[in-house]
Amino acid sequence: MSPVRRRDLAVLALGLAVASWLLVRAWYGSLPELHWWLPAPLAVLAVAEALGARTLRIRLAAERAARAGRPPRPGEPAVRRVEPLLVARLVVLAQASAYVGAVFTGVWGGVLAHAGPAAGRLRAAGGDTVTAAIGIGCSLGLVVAALWLESVCRVPSDPSSSGGHRDHEPSP
Repeated sequence: MSPVRRRDLAVLALGLAVASWLLVRAWYGSLPELHWWLPAPLAVLAVAEALGARTLRIRLAAERAARAGRPPRPGEPAVRRVEPLLVARLVVLAQASAYVGAVFTGVWGGVLAHAGPAAGRLRAAGGDTVTAAIGIGCSLGLVVAALWLESVCRVPSDPSSSGGHRDHEPSP
């Protein structure tokens, strides 16, 4: 499985920002009010993935240390094995979330590109600008958390292997 390319995420976000801006510009008057809490699910998912990445990183480090023969420190809990299938599923979740975050970054960027300049002359545009800014922040947070989770799931490079290249498959 190959890692998500940042360039692909950027192109997707930029393309959807332009498309979203064109659509919002055409139908802004008929759109419903954009409440500040609309991007909250993205923030919840970003926090969940960041916590998952942190936990998985700690568990994988402990498992690797146990395999290397390092004795556990006093008071340290027993090492719980990380199932390879769990790691593979987390990689898929991380990659899908990175693309979802890029999509919503583009959509909220297009809304902000239209509502931001209109905030001075349209009353609704002020609230929509705030919502779009929150949406961009939540979406970018999801992309960052997803890319972190994906990087935690990578198998570390083995210097003894031929060529010393990094393998991008899930860790066992």
